[in-house]
Amino acid sequence: MISDNLRKVKQEMQDSCALVSRLRSDVTLVGVTKSVDLGQTIELAKQGVDHLAENRVDQFLIKKEKMRDFTNLSWHFVGNLQRRKVKSVINEIDFFHALDSIKLANEIQKRAEKTIYCFVEVNVSGESSKQGVTSENLLDFIEQLKTLDKIKVVGLMTMAPLNSSKKEQHEIFAKLKKLQETIQKKNLSFAPCTQTSMGMSNDFSVAIQEGATFIRVGTALFKD
Repeated sequence: MISDNLRKVKQEMQDSCALVSRLRSDVTLVGVTKSVDLGQTIELAKQGVDHLAENRVDQFLIKKEKMRDFTNLSWHFVGNLQRRKVKSVINEIDFFHALDSIKLANEIQKRAEKTIYCFVEVNVSGESSKQGVTSENLLDFIEQLKTLDKIKVVGLMTMAPLNSSKKEQHEIFAKLKKLQETIQKKNLSFAPCTQTSMGMSNDFSVAIQEGATFIRVGTALFKD
């Protein structure tokens, strides 16, 4: 089941890249394993998916410990990270996809023992229910991270509304790409901002067409 689903996802990635003359190798598939058990997570890793993402600290720590033999894995933390849990998880991950406040950034700086590759979460759609830095405040926010040497802003992250149309998805992802390029042109050593984390199971094709370099796919990999 997982192998068939993975093949379909990879084909859709290839097709989406071809539509806009991008290289498939420019897009990293992050398998979001937050809703599946250890066995399914291991199976996905055996199928060659070497970027995995979790959003619950306890579950992540258990899985990582049980999968220590998979030495090539990169672990991503997606979703809200409470400041009180930063110390438990921050030195166990490679990428953090939801940096959205200075308080959280300061806590990461305090607890990190290595450089943490972070994506700043941007609320491009402007939904009141969504977390993230507003587009208008993005540059100011990133400039406030300058003195925090444990944080490297590798890119920006956003999510399109769940029931958004293809047109809306294109608009939201295109806006994030433009914001990413704007920050990248600043040539900030602490915020190279060369990457975009956008696109999930229902909209990763559109995200790739608009320049996503990391897509976060869960449901499409594990559906029956």
